[in-house]
Amino acid sequence: MSSTEDRLKKLVQENLDTGREPDLDIKFSDSGVSSVDAVAFIKLAGQEFNVAIPPEDFSQFQSLRDLAKYIDSRA
Repeated sequence: MSSTEDRLKKLVQENLDTGREPDLDIKFSDSGVSSVDAVAFIKLAGQEFNVAIPPEDFSQFQSLRDLAKYIDSRA
């Protein structure tokens, strides 16, 4: 697991109430997180990693792993 994935999991634990251990491969839509909360989380992750994530890119993130790959590719 990459350090980006570890940090994202920690951000989930601190900021989203999913009721379970964060799963890198579960789809945001299947995680019980509302789309509004998912967008807010993606913005938060961008700030945490100092990566600009334009809104038009949000739809490509199906899971935390997708988000981690995106962040790593821009770091």
